[in-house]
Amino acid sequence: MLIQLLRGHLRPYRGAIGLVVLFQFVQTLATLYLPTLNADIIDNGVVKGDTGYVMRIGGWMLVVTLAQIAAQVVAVYFGARTAMAVGRDVRASIFERVQEFSAREVGQFGAPSLITRTTNDVQQIQLLVLLTFTLMVSAPIMCVGGIVLALRQDVPLSSMLLVIVPVLICTVGLIIVRMRPLFRSMQVRIDRVNQVMREQISGIRVIRAFVRDERERDRYEVSNAELTDVSLRAGKLMALMFPTVMLIVNVSSVAVLWFGGHRIDSGAMQIGALTAFLSYLMQILMSIMMATFMFVMIPRAEVCAERIEEVLGTESSVKPAARPVTTLREHGHLELENVDFHYPGAEAAVLSGVALTARPREVTAVIGSTGSGKTTLLNLIPRLFDATGGRVLVDGVDVRDLDPELLARTVGLVPQKPYLFSGTIASNLRYGNPDATDEQLWQALEVAQARDFVERMEGGLDAPIAQGGTNVSGGQRQRLAIARVLVHRPEIYLFDDSFSALDYATDAALRAALTDHIADATVVIVAQRVSTIRDADRIVVLDDGRVVGTGTHTELMDTNPTYREIVLSQLTEQEAAA
Repeated sequence: MLIQLLRGHLRPYRGAIGLVVLFQFVQTLATLYLPTLNADIIDNGVVKGDTGYVMRIGGWMLVVTLAQIAAQVVAVYFGARTAMAVGRDVRASIFERVQEFSAREVGQFGAPSLITRTTNDVQQIQLLVLLTFTLMVSAPIMCVGGIVLALRQDVPLSSMLLVIVPVLICTVGLIIVRMRPLFRSMQVRIDRVNQVMREQISGIRVIRAFVRDERERDRYEVSNAELTDVSLRAGKLMALMFPTVMLIVNVSSVAVLWFGGHRIDSGAMQIGALTAFLSYLMQILMSIMMATFMFVMIPRAEVCAERIEEVLGTESSVKPAARPVTTLREHGHLELENVDFHYPGAEAAVLSGVALTARPREVTAVIGSTGSGKTTLLNLIPRLFDATGGRVLVDGVDVRDLDPELLARTVGLVPQKPYLFSGTIASNLRYGNPDATDEQLWQALEVAQARDFVERMEGGLDAPIAQGGTNVSGGQRQRLAIARVLVHRPEIYLFDDSFSALDYATDAALRAALTDHIADATVVIVAQRVSTIRDADRIVVLDDGRVVGTGTHTELMDTNPTYREIVLSQLTEQEAAA
């Protein structure tokens, strides 16, 4: 998964990667050349007392060092830019894919997990790419070059590498094998902490209202403790790795000095050669250490890549048509033909054989008990879900065959839980129509019965709105959401229990204003409150996902027991007949 992810996202940066490899190669060669020059200075300059030779070779060493520094700076610069660009591209890919998801896929992953995959998981991939370009590219060149140059200095002494390198690789490998499952568990624990935090921040009012602070604190502490436990276990293994590597490196250095000293004493080796060999040994082992550090990062990056690929590889259940319809002959005609809907894995259908017709200049209401499928029905029209049976027709065309942009222009939904984005009132109202004038915004606010409280807010249309609209009341949030869809001006308006937070007077005034403002449009209202829908041209009664009655208020009161029961649970017999 990791290679597959990186291959796709590194392809556009092949030129920059080539420069990184080139300059890393140059700086590594320069690094490997320096011990040879140092050996020459010792054997041919210091031992012989030739000061001129020391100065000449010393000057050349300075030139090589400057070239090494320059090449390293250039390599790190291009490596860092490429790593940051890859991180940006992966985040963009996840964001674009999530934007295509229907509510089903979003619910499948969960918002906390999607946030973690877009942030923390991408950061791990980005860090791996950065370390690859700054450390890993030079490590194999350093290792191979160090071995070749060590053999040039002394072949018998180089035989020690046959023992040192395998011991180091096997030790590191055993530790890494144990770390990989811990890193996967760590990412899952991070998801859990994010989920708990998100729930507690979003539900802070409920927590305070029921005085459940202590319980929520305990719940967070459990999630936090689980993450801490896994992190500590992974940290202990990581902490064990570097002392182990350094122990092997230091024991190797002592062994080289011991055996090298005997070879110098026997005249088989010069002092400068031993110094150079020791430097090459350090470079070889340091390159293995750098690779080791990369191997520590790779298991976690692999886990993150798998999680990212899960998102990128998930296709939306709401797929655009291969040849979408881009124009409509009729305007505002909505029809549901024997619509069924099952949630994946559910035993029973949420909707079964639902038939409904809504026409322009009419108000069609949908009412039913809690759980009867009213919201699900409305969500099928703008394709937040796709029907599992039957057809949803807009102007005679199946919504699955419509161009998504055309469907979005034709249908406007005010959801059951209205959501406002951080910004201003104006930016929220212009969400569906960026070109709307201030005059159009004020007109929409007036129809939605929101003009008065917006005028009282400091800044008016430029008054700030917090994320989710938490700095305004529930009723104000509903009215702003209604104003937003009015600015959008679609042909079909869908109101999903959008008046529930309004008092009766505001509800009545808003519906009266809507009647005049969107008189030519098709209006579908889902409501629990009978007073909101009793004057509708057509009322559809849902019960357990099925249509059990259609008609006007008066007709249904006389012929439909389900509707009559709902009405009499809210109104008296005299009020219902009035």
